[in-house]
Amino acid sequence: MLRLSLAVLLACIAVPVLADAEKAESCGFQAQVVSAIQQARLDNVKERNVEKTILASDPAWPANYSNAIPLITPWVYELPMKQVRDNDLSEIWNQNCLGQ
Repeated sequence: MLRLSLAVLLACIAVPVLADAEKAESCGFQAQVVSAIQQARLDNVKERNVEKTILASDPAWPANYSNAIPLITPWVYELPMKQVRDNDLSEIWNQNCLGQ
């Protein structure tokens, strides 16, 4: 189920076809966003405050990737906490992104 919902989400924010290096870089930035959201969930940040909390931390990714925060946050917050604790969601995202 985790992979199915991730595939659907990736399709919603599909990255235009890019050269391999550009795609790897884009997927890496997306994975950083996922990691920040996962950490917010682990830190018990309320879902409605995730974007504000992450942006206040001055994330290292390019600003346009911050637009994905409201799109990815529901996916992370709908997962059972055990899956959030026990999985590297950013690595799962990155592998799925690279496979697209």
